[in-house]
Amino acid sequence: MFKNYLKIAWRNLVRNKGFAFTNLLGLTIGITCAMFIFLWVKDEVSFDKFNTGYSNIYQAVATRDFKNNVFTDENMVFPLATALKTGYPNIEQAAVTTQTQSNLFNLNNAKLKRDVLYVNEDFLNVFTWKFVKGNAAQALKDPSSIIITQSFAKAFFGDADAINKTLKMNNDQSVKVSAVVADPPGNSTVRFDALIPINYSSPQAKQDMNEWVNSSWRVYIKVKEGTTEAEVSRIINGVMKKHNPNEKVSTYFAYPMSKWHLYHDFKDGKNVGGMIEYVRLFSIIALVILLIACVNFMNLSTARSEKRAKEVGIRKTLGSDKKQLVIQFFAESMILSLIAFVLSVILVIALMPMFNQLVDKQLLLNIGEPQLWLGALIIILFTGITAGSYPALYLSSFNPVKVLKGSIQVGKGAVTPRRVLVVGQFVMSILLISSTIIIYQQIQHVKNRDAGYNANNLIMLPSTGSTNRNYDVIKNELMQTGMIKAVNRTFSPVTNIWWLSGGPDYAGKPAGEQIIFSGMYTDVNFSKTLGVKVLQGRDFDGTPADSSNMLLNKSAVAAMGLKNPVGMKMNYGPNVYTVIGITDDIVMTSPYESVRPMMTYYRSGNNNNLNMINIRLNDGVQPKKALASIKSVYNKYSPDDLFEYQFADQEYGAKFYTEELISRITNIFAGLAIFICCLGLAGLASFTIEKRFREIGIRKVLGASVKQVIMLISTEFLKLVGLAFIIAVPVTWYLMHNWLQKYAYHVDMSIWVFGFVGLCILLLTLVVVSLNTLKAATSNPVKSLRSE
Repeated sequence: MFKNYLKIAWRNLVRNKGFAFTNLLGLTIGITCAMFIFLWVKDEVSFDKFNTGYSNIYQAVATRDFKNNVFTDENMVFPLATALKTGYPNIEQAAVTTQTQSNLFNLNNAKLKRDVLYVNEDFLNVFTWKFVKGNAAQALKDPSSIIITQSFAKAFFGDADAINKTLKMNNDQSVKVSAVVADPPGNSTVRFDALIPINYSSPQAKQDMNEWVNSSWRVYIKVKEGTTEAEVSRIINGVMKKHNPNEKVSTYFAYPMSKWHLYHDFKDGKNVGGMIEYVRLFSIIALVILLIACVNFMNLSTARSEKRAKEVGIRKTLGSDKKQLVIQFFAESMILSLIAFVLSVILVIALMPMFNQLVDKQLLLNIGEPQLWLGALIIILFTGITAGSYPALYLSSFNPVKVLKGSIQVGKGAVTPRRVLVVGQFVMSILLISSTIIIYQQIQHVKNRDAGYNANNLIMLPSTGSTNRNYDVIKNELMQTGMIKAVNRTFSPVTNIWWLSGGPDYAGKPAGEQIIFSGMYTDVNFSKTLGVKVLQGRDFDGTPADSSNMLLNKSAVAAMGLKNPVGMKMNYGPNVYTVIGITDDIVMTSPYESVRPMMTYYRSGNNNNLNMINIRLNDGVQPKKALASIKSVYNKYSPDDLFEYQFADQEYGAKFYTEELISRITNIFAGLAIFICCLGLAGLASFTIEKRFREIGIRKVLGASVKQVIMLISTEFLKLVGLAFIIAVPVTWYLMHNWLQKYAYHVDMSIWVFGFVGLCILLLTLVVVSLNTLKAATSNPVKSLRSE
C-alpha cells in the first residue's frame, strides 16, 4: 500500500512539472538556508562545551559602580585565586591568568609574534586541553618552561620534536618547550598560542600576592558538583570583603561558562544578551524562510484543487476513505521535501567555502554525524507535514457526489485560508527587509559618528625597548623622508583603552564621589599626530613643566561638573597636576557606547609607559611607499624586533565586524525570502489567471483594455500586500526599537523606512503579477470562448 502511495505521488508530480518545479525550487532554497543557519547556530551554542566539568566552571567578575558609570569588569586581583582555594571545600580549582599578551619569539633567523597567557598550574585543571606531547602534570612546574600549540610548534620546528627546545622571547628571556597542546578549538572562548607559568618566587609576584586593590588578572573557578552559582558568588564577595573592607564600588559574582560566549554583553552592570540574540534571530529567520516555502506549497496545491477534485471524487467512489487520501497527499509533499533536502545537501557542500568566508568560521557538514541526520529528519518531517497539511486535509474533504455532478464550487473554501497565508508570507518578508535596512542605518549612523581623531593616514607601531632608546633619532629620520607629517608616542593605541582608574581629586570635589576615568600617557604632538581637537587651552609642548601638566577630555569636564577647568590643580596619587587643555572626546572602545572621561599625562624619553608609536602620513603619500621607508628606519634601530603595524582606520572599522556580519547575512536571507515569496506569488497568479481565463476573454470582448485586465488581477494581490504592511509595521517597530535600546548611541527609526519597504513590495508584487497576467491579457479572446 505504501509503495502504491509513493508511486501515485511521483506520477502526479511528474505530470505537473511546473507545479513541482516551483515548489521544489522554493523548498530547496528554504531548506538550504535552514541548514546553513543550523550549522552556524550549532557552532555558536557549542562554545566551551569541550571542557570537562563545563557546568561547574565559572569566572570571577565584578560590577563596578561609579557615579558616572556602572560597568562589568573581568579584571581581578592576583591573590584571589589562591585565597579561594584556602578554606573553601566547594572550590576544587582556581586558575589565574593574565590577559592575552602578544610576545616576540626568536629561533635562529625566524621571528614571529604569538599570543601568550601567563597562568598558574590550576589553569590545566580548570580547562580541558589536549596534550600532544609532554606531561600535563609537569608542564608548568618550571618557571622558565613554555607550553606551545601545534600551530606554534609547526611554525618554528616543522615536523621536528619541539620538546626541550629553547626559544628566545622578547629578545631577553629564554624559555624551554615543556609540552605541545592541540590548538584551542574554534569554539573556545579562551584562546592562546602559548602558556607560561607564573613565577611565584619572583619579586613582582611576591609583591602582587599582597595587592588587593589594583585588578588586572583573570580568575577562573572550578567547583564541586552541586555547588550553586549563588554559593560561588557569595564566597568570592566574602573573600574580597575580608581583604579589602574599605572597597565600596564593587560587587562580585560568579559568571558560568555556559554564558561566556552567548551572554557576553553588559550594560549598566546588567546582562543585556550578546550572541544569543543573533542565535535567536537566525533561528527565527530559518523557520520563517521554511514557512514561506511551505506556504507556497499550500497555496499552489489548493489553487490546483479543481484539477484534483475529480481524482478525489473517483477515489472516494471506489472506496478510498479520507485517511487514505490524506496519506496520499502527504506522500507527495514528503517526496518533494526529500528531493529538496537532497538538493540542499549538494548546495550546502558546494557553497560551504563561500559561507565560511562570509561568517569567518570553519564549519563542516559532517555526513556521519548523528546530529546531522536528526536535524535532517526534523527538517524533512517539518517541511513535508507543514507543507502538505492543509492541502491534504482540504482536498480529502471533497464530497464525491457533488464533485462528480459538477455542482461543487471547487476552490471557494480555500480562498480565505490562501489569503491569510499570503498575508503571513508578506508580513514576514516586510519584517525581514525593514529590519535589515534599520540594522544597516544603525551601522552607517555609528560609522559617521565623529571619532574625535583623524584615523586616515595614521599608522600605529608597537614601541619596544630599542625604539624607546633610539626614539629621537628614529623620529628625525622618519621626518626627513618627506612623507611623514608628525610622529608621537602614546601609552595605548588610539583604538583601545588599556588603563582604567578612579579620577583625580580637586578643590570642590563632592565628598565620597567616585568617577571612573580612562588614562593615557603621551609625549609631544599628541593633537597634531592623532588629529585630536584641543577645545580649550593647549597641547603638550615638551617643556619640563609638562611633566606636571594634564589634559582632560570633554566627557571628564562634564562628569566632574566643571565650567572653566583650564588652570585648575588636580591631585592624582602623590602628584599634583595643572590642567592645561581640554580635548574633544575620542572614541577608543565601542563606537556604539558613550565616551568615558579621560585624563592624559605627559611622558618623554626612554619611558616604559609609551608603548605605541603613532605616525601621521602627509596627504597624498602612497602608504606602501611610506611603509617601506618606515620599516627601513625601524629595522635599522630595532633589528631584533618584528616590524608590525596597524592602520588606525582599519582597526576602527573592525569594531563594526559583528554588526556588519549580521547585516550581510540578514541581507542574503531577506533577499531569498522575498525571492521565494515572488516565486509563490507568480505560481499563484498563474493559477488564478488560468481559472479566470474565460472571464478575461469576456471582458476583452466587452471592451476591457490590457491595463484594465492587469489591474483587475493585480488588485486582489495588492490588497493582501497592503494588509500585510499594516500588520508588519508595528511588529517591526517594536522589535527593532528594543534592539536599538541596547546601544547608547543609536539611530532614530523613521516611518519613511517602512514607507519605502511598503512601496518596493507593492511594486514588486505588481511586476510579478503583471508579467504573469500579460500573456492572458494580450491573447485573442476567441481562444478562450471558442467552446462557449
